[in-house]
Amino acid sequence: MIFILEDEHAIRELIEYALNTHSLESKGFATPSAFFEALNSLSEDCMPELILLDMMLPEQDGIEVLKILKKKQSTKHIPVILLTAKSSELDKVYGLNMGADDYVTKPFGVLELLARINALLRRTRGLSLDEYSFQEITLNPKTRIVSSNGAPVNLTYKEFEMLMLFLANPHLVFTREQLLESIWGSEFQTRTVDVHINTLRTKLGESGKYIQTVRGVGYKIAQI
Repeated sequence: MIFILEDEHAIRELIEYALNTHSLESKGFATPSAFFEALNSLSEDCMPELILLDMMLPEQDGIEVLKILKKKQSTKHIPVILLTAKSSELDKVYGLNMGADDYVTKPFGVLELLARINALLRRTRGLSLDEYSFQEITLNPKTRIVSSNGAPVNLTYKEFEMLMLFLANPHLVFTREQLLESIWGSEFQTRTVDVHINTLRTKLGESGKYIQTVRGVGYKIAQI
């Protein structure tokens, strides 16, 4: 469960919709009082996995809310991403020094926010230490062993990196440009991505169907 403390209704609903669409359960709050009321009603083993916290709030500003969270034994371990319209380096550094784990500057793209959320959840869940899996596909980042339906899959370095990016961010759509920048750098053409996607699908066999084309946008890994 991800808690969202954001007083702007449209932004809060957009975030909730994006998270729920990507299989991340969430609950939004418009005020600190409603947020803390819900938080205080939970037992320690039912606390949210992550909190998205707006900096500019009614009743209390986000930094004050952050200070309270980090002082309480039951909530100090919960990772926090700040949502801020303040873009100065000083504001960002101050928030991080107060205990925030990351920040996103408004206006932000949903893809960026989802990527930051997934990255933070991977760290807190410890998934990056073990293996990634999706349906019949498994990938071990340490041994660099990939299997599909129990059979080993021999991938090139770039294919492995692309598959790991998809598995680390299930249901998240990546544009060709984002994949190109993440895996190759900017000196290659987007056609390079399409060629590697086709090869990766072929090597994964039946499981290659999970790497889906999002027409006019890019690619994602998701259930059919």
